[in-house]
Amino acid sequence: MKIRNFLFGCTALFFFTGFVQAQHIAKYAGELMSVGTGPRALGMGGAFVAVADGSIASYWNPAGLARLQYPEIHLMYAERFAGVVKNNFAVVALPFKAESSLSFGLMRMGIDDIPFTVLKNPDLPLNAVFEDNTGQKIRNVPVIDHNANDIEYVGYFSYAKKWRANIWLGGNIKMIRKSVDVNSAWGVGFDIGLLMPVYRDLRLGVNLQDATTTLIAWDTGNKELISPNLKWGFAWPVHISDFQFLPAFDVDTRFEGRKFAAQQNIGPVSMDLHAGLEAGYRNVIFLRAGYDIGHFAAGAGIQLPRLRFDAAFLSHQDLGNTYRISLTLSLEEDKYKRKPAQVP
Repeated sequence: MKIRNFLFGCTALFFFTGFVQAQHIAKYAGELMSVGTGPRALGMGGAFVAVADGSIASYWNPAGLARLQYPEIHLMYAERFAGVVKNNFAVVALPFKAESSLSFGLMRMGIDDIPFTVLKNPDLPLNAVFEDNTGQKIRNVPVIDHNANDIEYVGYFSYAKKWRANIWLGGNIKMIRKSVDVNSAWGVGFDIGLLMPVYRDLRLGVNLQDATTTLIAWDTGNKELISPNLKWGFAWPVHISDFQFLPAFDVDTRFEGRKFAAQQNIGPVSMDLHAGLEAGYRNVIFLRAGYDIGHFAAGAGIQLPRLRFDAAFLSHQDLGNTYRISLTLSLEEDKYKRKPAQVP
């Protein structure tokens, strides 16, 4: 199979499912899977689909996992929008044989202690005046009945393989679990990723998320459909003496009819832009800055033997700032290194 046939097939699948399901898509049903993960990537404004290295490639572009040389464990903790939303991600990635990799990841996003309210007298309209049991006249206003949680989980099982020289393919199977108060839902989704050079060190990355349109089924009988999201972009690493520079650019393309909620739109098709730059010194200290759908992002990292610490910041004028921190452990020992292919 030629690479152009693979790209054509992914594009055709994306357009087909997008247009056929356009009238049935639940907007923003897949937001947990679009917030991103990893302070390194998010400090670059979420422009990472063509960078896609390390264990966090399982989210950004599973094809990048095939480039992994040592097992990795990645843990992230984030507080989004001034701490209202908690977002965590953990992943274990393993080189498998000479040209493949596997990974297992779990993402969680939750809002705890959400107050659910009821009217003091549900039989009367809002702000109506009535007498309570003591004979006092009071206004019919909402009061807190109970607190509940909104929790979402996504489990990732990823596989990647080097297909040809410098061309990598990968995919995800995603198990989705949602719960709001006493109700819950389950779903299964699939992602398809490609990573390849296009000119010298310039790399193209493509990740077709929710490739077959993901169904979320609630125990209430309601169903939500998550439309495919085509993430594509470019990255071009540059080395100058002891310094490394990594500019990157991504586009999210959806068929949810987001219109003015997106940066660009044509009918049901919408596009959001990401751009970022990472600057490193001797592969030890890193500074990052980015543009994440109209918001400024920044980050920093330090690479120690076997350990990397990363942090990222995202500004938001209306919802408050977001902070993310992570720890990545790489088992960089000869006994864990990927075994080269056997020459016959």
